[in-house]
Amino acid sequence: FARGHLRIQAEGEEETGGSLGRLPGLAAFLCFTEAGLCHFNFYFFLSVFQEVEREISFRTECGLYYSYYKQMLQAPSVQRGLLELLSDNYTESKRTVNLLQRMNIYQEVLLSILYKVLSIQAYLEPVYFYIYTVFALQAVYVIALYITSWLLSGSWLGGVLAAFWYILNRVDTTRVEFTISLRENWSLPFFALQVAAISWYLRPQLKPMQQKVALWQVFLATLCFCLTWQFNQFIILIQALVVFSLDCLNFIPAKQATLLHVVQGSSLLVVWVMQFFNPMILGSLALSFILGALIIKLRGAGVLPARLGTLLLRCLLVLCFTCAINYVTKKALRLRSDEHIYKFVKAKFGFGSTRDFDANLYLCEEAFGSLPLDTFGRLAGTLVLHPYLCGLCVSLGMVASAALNNLWYKQPPKDGDAVHVRPDVAYNVVHAVFFGILALSTMRMKYLWTGHMCAFAAYSVCSSELWELYLKVIRCHRKSKVRRIQNVVPVVLLAFLCYKFYPKMVGEISELREFYDPDTVELMTWISSKTPKKAVFAGSMQLLAGIKLCTGRVLTNHPHYEDQALRERTRQVYQIYARRSPEDVHRGLRAAGADYAVLEDSICHERRHRRGCRLRDLLDAANGHIMDGPGGNDPDLVPAPYPRFCEEIKKDSAAYARLFIRVFQNKTFHVYKLTKGKKSSKNNRVSSIDA
Repeated sequence: FARGHLRIQAEGEEETGGSLGRLPGLAAFLCFTEAGLCHFNFYFFLSVFQEVEREISFRTECGLYYSYYKQMLQAPSVQRGLLELLSDNYTESKRTVNLLQRMNIYQEVLLSILYKVLSIQAYLEPVYFYIYTVFALQAVYVIALYITSWLLSGSWLGGVLAAFWYILNRVDTTRVEFTISLRENWSLPFFALQVAAISWYLRPQLKPMQQKVALWQVFLATLCFCLTWQFNQFIILIQALVVFSLDCLNFIPAKQATLLHVVQGSSLLVVWVMQFFNPMILGSLALSFILGALIIKLRGAGVLPARLGTLLLRCLLVLCFTCAINYVTKKALRLRSDEHIYKFVKAKFGFGSTRDFDANLYLCEEAFGSLPLDTFGRLAGTLVLHPYLCGLCVSLGMVASAALNNLWYKQPPKDGDAVHVRPDVAYNVVHAVFFGILALSTMRMKYLWTGHMCAFAAYSVCSSELWELYLKVIRCHRKSKVRRIQNVVPVVLLAFLCYKFYPKMVGEISELREFYDPDTVELMTWISSKTPKKAVFAGSMQLLAGIKLCTGRVLTNHPHYEDQALRERTRQVYQIYARRSPEDVHRGLRAAGADYAVLEDSICHERRHRRGCRLRDLLDAANGHIMDGPGGNDPDLVPAPYPRFCEEIKKDSAAYARLFIRVFQNKTFHVYKLTKGKKSSKNNRVSSIDA
């Protein structure tokens, strides 16, 4: 797999005028090593299993997204498959959903069409085509980091070093080896390409035609990034803040900043159209901020205090315009789909506690907590953290000095000045700071930071500007010595990294991982063979995504949480793990259209999370009930009038047996069929119970 793509990359066209030229063979090999490692790990993983065993390996939301790829392939024609996605009745019971509007699944649609058009069914199974594409995108990610580092440092050794660091730090730079279908695995390669294109666009002395080409590259990369991930609006917001900051401090011309804002806003609007006018995009803070930044164009004049006052006024006006535009838009559209995120952010940063179920669901997830300290130990172990912090601190000092100079003289310094900072370098420095803060606050967002960290650390090692500054301190900064050190240090560092980590990489390639989950396989097999094809299943979001993929049955809820009505339904379904009466639970499940409810012992008796963060604790607090187990409770919580449903239903008492009939069970799962509420006895039970 890696060798085949190596031949393709080696024939890249040579460019001039500030671009990169042909990638050396070693660099091309590094660019695809990431995809190769992932491929080797997964080949055995998927090749020896039955279809259902392969499919349940797509855990949680990954299974939901992959199910639409499978659905498109099973459709008799592309047109019929698209119509089924536009009017889907299986993802949410009793509702017709336009999946192309609600979810970011254009990549699954495109991939299924390519699979059919290329006519490769005879020698490549659909699952391999899917995962190979995702792994190939990771190679694109590495290429983008290679280009970014090369542009910043001016040395192809910087690109090799960035690629090598990304591969060595795969635990902290990507999750593709374990969760293939995640939206971020599709979108982050395009985000890295966009950063590389912006770095090229901001290079000084670029010709007008090259600037136009670079700007189109920024647009296409931004469009692909926004189209493939539902969290795009928050990332674009931060990036728009970076561009706005550089504009305010005169690091980039006002025209370039305006064009970048227009490209960002245009990309969001194109995605809005492609997603059938998804209101969440119009109501995003990113679009509101971009409009505010384009409207308010105050420029300071006169003495320094006047310029600072104008700068502060501009920031305040943009903030006010952003809030006003966003408020009016959401009111006009009656948009509440993303309110759970703002509740989560408010509670996360200490602006009052909350018992809101949705906000606490995010707060209790490790991925949405602060970045663990052991991350820095791993990054330091591969020698990427030290040059990154050193280069960032020095570059940040240079940026701060240049910003003061720009405010004082209202004119960027020229080449050769002590405080000169190139626009592309300034962008990457501010980018590193903003996304570093985001990663420190939210662990899941570290993948936006760590990849760029590899590129910036390589720039810190290979930059002639930084080495010249370091050598000036010891009065030894002749150009010949700077050039020599600039080339020798990365070569020595690469040799050391190869010596230290090569055995580990070889071991990872030879590692064969085995997947074993017989209880889930048994459940999926039973559902496929013993239940009607249009049966509706209720349960946890994660499990239902697998049921949708493996059996094609209808769901009451699913892991794509960006819809208010779906969140309310999920809370309603999750009462199976709360302390509610059987009548209340039955009524809620029937309202959601459920025919069967799947209860999981791992949730009912959960020990993974601390007290207060178990799912049953979140439900108890939201319902106003005292949490079970040792520990304190808020004084206004009261004892629940009923026992916990998921525990009591197993006792087969008459109150529960009248409404729920157990039809399947194994060590992990218990499936109950909902009755119409009439009296039933144990003799009415389905005889195919698996104990």
